[in-house]
Amino acid sequence: MVIWIVGLSGAGKSTVGRKLYDKIRACYPNTVLLDGDNVRQVFAHENPEQDYSLAARRKSAERLHGLSLLLDQQGIHVVCCAISMFRDVTALNRQRFSRFVEVFMDVPLEVLSERDGKGLYARAQAGLMTYVVGVDLPFERPQAPEFTFTNSFTEVDAESYANAVWLAIEGQL
Repeated sequence: MVIWIVGLSGAGKSTVGRKLYDKIRACYPNTVLLDGDNVRQVFAHENPEQDYSLAARRKSAERLHGLSLLLDQQGIHVVCCAISMFRDVTALNRQRFSRFVEVFMDVPLEVLSERDGKGLYARAQAGLMTYVVGVDLPFERPQAPEFTFTNSFTEVDAESYANAVWLAIEGQL
């Protein structure tokens, strides 16, 4: 099974993903967490102009899909946290993975701009940074996610989102 946690930068994907991963792994050790930020580090993304363009983001999305498929085909459960801005990649996920669950962390850009832990949105809106999804790159909202959470950014809520997904998928693993 592959659980694909999506949303804009800063929406809480990694926080919820880690909590969900911990729950699944406690019962199913054959579980892997793939986080978009960590996978980019593995592939040495260091040049923002080159590595965060629309074409580079597509390549990253395809890499995440490929890695997840490879693991899924070996019976390894995957929790993948990524912006996931391409609907065609999501459609491919639904077709190819043994089981696929999409979780959308739906947080308005205004809220993300206020929180802006990485300073991405402020720099992008000031014209100091390009290739920011939701600002100058389009974000295609998921069409039919199994779960949609409007994150309020509390630990209790992150835990409850992970619990909701866990309870729904527990019998399917």
